Amino acid sequence: MFKNDTIVALATPAGSGAIAVIRLSGSDSHTIAAAIFMPVIHQKDEVNLEAKSKPSPQNYARLKANTVTLGHVYDGDRIVDQVLLTRFNEPRSYTGEDVVEISCHGSIYIQQEIIGLCLRKGARMAQAGEFTLQAFLNAKMDLSQAEAVADLIASESQTAHQIALQQMRGGFSTELQDLRKQLLNFASMIELELDFGEEDVEFANRDDLKRLLSESQQTLRKLIDSFALGNVLKSGIPIAIVGEPNVGKSTLLNSLLNEEKAIVSEIAGTTRDSIEDEINIKGIRFRFIDTAGIRETTDTIESMGIQRSYSKAEQSRLILYLLDATQLKSINPIADCLMRIQILKEKFPDKPVIVVLNKLDEITGLEHAEITKQIHKRSPETIVISLSAKLGTGVEEMKDALVASFQSGALSADDSIVSNARHYDALQKAYSSLLEVQQGIENDISSEFLAIDIKATAESLGLITGEITNDELLGNIFSQFCIGK
Repeated sequence: MFKNDTIVALATPAGSGAIAVIRLSGSDSHTIAAAIFMPVIHQKDEVNLEAKSKPSPQNYARLKANTVTLGHVYDGDRIVDQVLLTRFNEPRSYTGEDVVEISCHGSIYIQQEIIGLCLRKGARMAQAGEFTLQAFLNAKMDLSQAEAVADLIASESQTAHQIALQQMRGGFSTELQDLRKQLLNFASMIELELDFGEEDVEFANRDDLKRLLSESQQTLRKLIDSFALGNVLKSGIPIAIVGEPNVGKSTLLNSLLNEEKAIVSEIAGTTRDSIEDEINIKGIRFRFIDTAGIRETTDTIESMGIQRSYSKAEQSRLILYLLDATQLKSINPIADCLMRIQILKEKFPDKPVIVVLNKLDEITGLEHAEITKQIHKRSPETIVISLSAKLGTGVEEMKDALVASFQSGALSADDSIVSNARHYDALQKAYSSLLEVQQGIENDISSEFLAIDIKATAESLGLITGEITNDELLGNIFSQFCIGK
């Protein structure tokens, strides 16, 4: 895995900017830096000092670890740039190796010149994620923490950031490592029993093992169940906007996004396909899906759009069911709408449904009060939000309601949340192995097979933290990182 190489890369985004940071990591980092960097020891003597001195190991040796020093990068006798250099000595660095970070001016030319200098002095270009790979190989972090680094960089909302930061700081890693250690200890005791098979001794207390299995199953089940939430937190919580044609679904989407994303027309059935876009509301990333109006139709294309509406509702985390307030001025239309909403709830029993009463600007206050009264009279548990998508009235209140519904009840976040598909798969396998261990104890299977099942559980947990790994796995994980990380 090129552990002994000294690597270099741009640690900030590619392109021009005010500054750029170039990172060196490896055993020759300080040697390379000493060959190109001349510190400014006394600002008032800068000109005279530069005229008499050039980069050298003696000048570089004056730099203290974990400090920032002003100086110049030289290419022979030519000054390339005035920079700030930060020196880190192993193991007190991000990678666990000797590390040098050079903050230069953000010119692409300057970046290329300094990186080229480092390459000519013995470094090589870092591969994707190789700095974090060094950190993992030097036990600065486990594998799940390393993956959280990529998630942290890619986070686009407060919640995604919090999950990644929590995992980078340890998350559930410590808990899984402790569980794995206990399981391996039991497996060892059970295997020891095999050496004394003729004496019929029991080193591993089966009651203690049963307690551990019960606690482990609860822990893993909680983490497995959290994936459904963690996954949508990373990609955005999908919200399906559903309703009959011409109730204002597309207008609501445009109002939420503050742009004309969807075509709005008085002609029913204008939306034939789903339209999606994302918005960040108070640190939570939502993905709104405008669907085709649901109604009876003989139009083949519109029918396909309606079927897709149901499909999008199935994929959503929450459903906004829009009603046209102007059509609900009598009892019968209200009863019909509530019946359709009930059918929707029965079709998607695990999806929270919020009723949105639209076109508030086209009815009177008394009419609005009567409509909401009748809705709650017939369906007290129904959440109703009133707004005018056309004027934007009540849209902010609806956003607050969405955030509140996410932060409480069925959409609340657990303390530990799994958002990584690889972790989810490993947890599923570990949980299945635990069930086999439990079944084996109940069926009084031999100690040899019991130990095998326990080790299978421990292996799956080890794949999450990196205690069990291989080059192919590491290659797949770190290839998804950016180059400078």
